[in-house]
Amino acid sequence: MIYTDPSARLLALHTTHTSYWMGVDETGRLLHLYYGPLRETPPAWPEPYFDPGGRPDRLPQEWPCPGLGDNHAPFFAPEWADGAIAAEMRFAGVKTRAGKYALPGLPAFRIGEDPGAETLRITLKDGRGLTLTLLYGVLPGCDVITRAAVLENTGEEPVTLRGMPSAVLDFARSAHPALDFITFDGAWAAERTPCRAPVRPGVQAVGSVGGIPTHAHNPFVMLCTPDAGEDRGECWGAALVYSGNYRMQAESTPAGVRLSVGIEPFRFAWTLAPGGRFIAPEAAFVYSGAGFGPMSRCFHRAIRRHLLPARWADMAAPRPVLLNSWEACYFDFDEAKLLRLAAAAKAAGCDLFVLDDGWFKGRNDDTSSLGDWVADPAKLPEGIDGLCRKVNGLGLAFGLWVEPEAVNPDSDLYRAHPDWALQIPGRETLALRHQYTLDFSRADVREGVWRQLTALLDSCPVAYVKWDMNRTLANVYSAALPAARQGEVYHRYVLGVYELQQRLTDRYPDLLVENCAGGGARFDCGMLYYSPQIWTSDNTDALDRLMIQYGTSFCYPPCVMGAHYSTVPNHTTHRTASVEARMAAALAGTFGFELDLTAYTAAEIEALHPFVQFYRDHGALVRGGELYRLAAPDGQGAAWAIAAADGSEAVVFAVGAPLDGRRLPLPFADPARRYAVHALYTGSAPQPPAAPLPGETLLEQGLPLPALSGTLPGYVAWLQSQEG
Repeated sequence: MIYTDPSARLLALHTTHTSYWMGVDETGRLLHLYYGPLRETPPAWPEPYFDPGGRPDRLPQEWPCPGLGDNHAPFFAPEWADGAIAAEMRFAGVKTRAGKYALPGLPAFRIGEDPGAETLRITLKDGRGLTLTLLYGVLPGCDVITRAAVLENTGEEPVTLRGMPSAVLDFARSAHPALDFITFDGAWAAERTPCRAPVRPGVQAVGSVGGIPTHAHNPFVMLCTPDAGEDRGECWGAALVYSGNYRMQAESTPAGVRLSVGIEPFRFAWTLAPGGRFIAPEAAFVYSGAGFGPMSRCFHRAIRRHLLPARWADMAAPRPVLLNSWEACYFDFDEAKLLRLAAAAKAAGCDLFVLDDGWFKGRNDDTSSLGDWVADPAKLPEGIDGLCRKVNGLGLAFGLWVEPEAVNPDSDLYRAHPDWALQIPGRETLALRHQYTLDFSRADVREGVWRQLTALLDSCPVAYVKWDMNRTLANVYSAALPAARQGEVYHRYVLGVYELQQRLTDRYPDLLVENCAGGGARFDCGMLYYSPQIWTSDNTDALDRLMIQYGTSFCYPPCVMGAHYSTVPNHTTHRTASVEARMAAALAGTFGFELDLTAYTAAEIEALHPFVQFYRDHGALVRGGELYRLAAPDGQGAAWAIAAADGSEAVVFAVGAPLDGRRLPLPFADPARRYAVHALYTGSAPQPPAAPLPGETLLEQGLPLPALSGTLPGYVAWLQSQEG
């Protein structure tokens, strides 16, 4: 619910459990007053902030402005024709409406099926000629508040934006004397490890200048009280719905902590001619007074219900069990080998066969042919359509890997259109992974790629596309823009990717798109607007995946995490793990296989069937249930569960260290129910079902886990509730 009281100069956003209060001071500044547990009465104007006589840097402003006394690290930076970088945005009006705003050309949370969704529009104006519209979206059922900003040049002179935030959130020192900053960091094959540290004086920030979010950091952060944990303490989560250069920054001053979220100012410069406007990407916030778990579950519900493409938002609708050819074949295959692999996938119970890299002409390693999206006749004499028909004949759908944003110098596309690549005049173009990046800021380049993709997808019934992006941007300069506008290229590139993915999903509404960027380098809310799943990491090792998927889960639900069962020793880590451990990690995401099943015996194939059947039986619960992180990864193992919202059923996963005979408390258990435990075992005699356990016992004492030995054991169980 949105509350406005012009006479008291107060505005409020209420979700089911939280409130966000703002006020307009006597000078017209829009101030942030409160964000926390549901509060229907106005908060006090906090001291020492309310200081209308001066000291703007001590005011908790919803839109801080540079150059006129706010001395925080600048984020919003409009540069006028005379070189001055300054603004003074003052309140000019407010409107409310039912439903949630949308952002032209940018992804944003949708209204979904939430009848209580609302939009608050606040207008601020600068006397020299800027009009700012702050858009606040309320998704009450998910306890999510979103924020975006639209800046218009309503003056008579051009203005160049050298910084444009999406949102700013202030925390008063008096209310929050100490806060921790949690980021999700890593590297290729080790993405999104939580990193927690006290907020120190000055600026702490994560972000990217590589054109994509990169493996190093994720565009999701948290602030929390020092006592916060999985089920205790206050925390605030912030996600940016954007897939390019970004910055998420916590700045501590004597007045408090300011969290700023938006596009990275480095190499960003956007000129607004008179009448022009710029739309900042959306940010989304969740507050929890009971720790990280409830905050994560709010984000998960919002992503499932309000962000994913509508075609894939129904968690009860099955997702295909797939086999991806990459770790089975790499570049070494022909049609006969692929068909043998597809037949083995069918025998294992798969629904979809995905042909990864190496299928297009001349592609025998990563040094050539990117950009030439035509089948290699030496490998596929009947082309993609011929292979697709034969795979379909085996009873499998067919999927394909592409990397549309890249081009090898050794390719027909580059030889025909060398100017299509990003390149700085007079400088050597950097070929990372033997490839350049196509200039997706240009409409003609996007159209050329679009014609290639549609020719391919129209030639046969492709059911799935894995859209990869294996490098960061470099030599960022567009031949289509004048020198003064080169600061627009990074953002225009991202808008170009969004445009092409939107066209793809519009033209092929039943196509399942899985985004990927060398694994998890572009795992963000922006990409989830176009694709319902993202390849979580190129590292499929079961032990490493515990941490990767654990860190990912703080914002993103399991249903969006591409997770595959792979061979041992693992191709990345050379580590060995049990079948059950590898299956536990894979079954918790969008389940599939990534190995050479033609090397499996009939008995080994048969042993996979219970796990595939488990996913078919309980996949809707895994995709749509509530995630509980029960034992955090410690390098030795982890445990987690996904439960129905009403506590009627759950799946429990444990790997490694917890399988020492301990009891695992289940916070979702309903004390009024009893739960039958159906454990999934393979390679041993079937286990007799245990007597149903009282929910109160599971809640307080815990689920008794088996004591299992061997190399990284695993455990998967389904808990079915019974009344009384």
